[in-house]
Amino acid sequence: MRILKAINKVPGGLMVVPLFLGMAVNTFTPNLLKIGGFTEALSGVGYPTVLGMFLFTAGTKMTLKTAPRMLKRGFGILVAKVGIATTIALSVAYFLGGDLFGLSKLALLVAMSDTNGGMFLALTSAMGDKEDAGTYVPQSIETGPFLTMIILVGAGLANIPWMTMVSVIAPIAAGAILANLDEDLREFFGSHEPIIVPFMAFTLGQNINLMNVVNGGLLGVVLGIMTLVITGLCCIAADKLLGGSGIAGAAASSTAGNSAAVPKAVAMADPTYAAIAPIATVQVAASVIVTAVLTPILTSWMYNRVQKQRAAAGRTATPGAAPAATPATAGAAPAE
Repeated sequence: MRILKAINKVPGGLMVVPLFLGMAVNTFTPNLLKIGGFTEALSGVGYPTVLGMFLFTAGTKMTLKTAPRMLKRGFGILVAKVGIATTIALSVAYFLGGDLFGLSKLALLVAMSDTNGGMFLALTSAMGDKEDAGTYVPQSIETGPFLTMIILVGAGLANIPWMTMVSVIAPIAAGAILANLDEDLREFFGSHEPIIVPFMAFTLGQNINLMNVVNGGLLGVVLGIMTLVITGLCCIAADKLLGGSGIAGAAASSTAGNSAAVPKAVAMADPTYAAIAPIATVQVAASVIVTAVLTPILTSWMYNRVQKQRAAAGRTATPGAAPAATPATAGAAPAE
């Protein structure tokens, strides 16, 4: 059987498939794993431990050895994506009573503020250049619930003790410190992150009832389209403003698979979000799938547009001038 290959065919499969399996267990056989010991540790009660492991591995991906231009563009895309997500979420919170036609401020903030890093790197590696891929280093700050908590607390929309905030960032900081001290540790933990993701998704799913999927599924599709269009346009504009081609900005228009874990993490820190966290999780998971399909299309469209612009610039160049370099041809040997 080719189970893993089948899972990987699903957008964000390592997160989405175990998530829905966990929801199915919780919905139809809620006591199946509640037999104590190590088995019950792999149920919903084990979610905080697995999340802590994931945050540590996420931290190991944060390095300091990047070029200033990459940092400038990366932070620009980060500010654009998180900025527009925050603006929309706060507008919904303060002017619409915290709900936009069934999309909560929590779901909007989470889905629109966290980029799918694996997809970003794959798309920019295929259609951009090394600098495009390198812009993800500062963008990795989006990973996990800490930034979401900072925004909610700073806006007065959550009451989260600072020690809880510290407990979230501590594993990220520990991972980042070790990764910058030892490249072998960074490689080891970073390469093994995929092993943790299915366990995190499965334990998270066992805190959600599938009946919420029925209520939140269609709105999750809408959320995914909003994320692609709104954050995509803002990130493309920021990328081009800072000297990029727009390809990296388009590749940042997705929702990260692991962001489905954030609503629950926020609810654990502030119980007032407990009521909306389950449906927010489903909506964010739907956004993961939708953007996983649409973000490559947007990035490909941006790439083709950039290629046409460069070709046009080459045709209008002065006679005898060298044509503009492209990611595919830059550094290549002259044609015979």
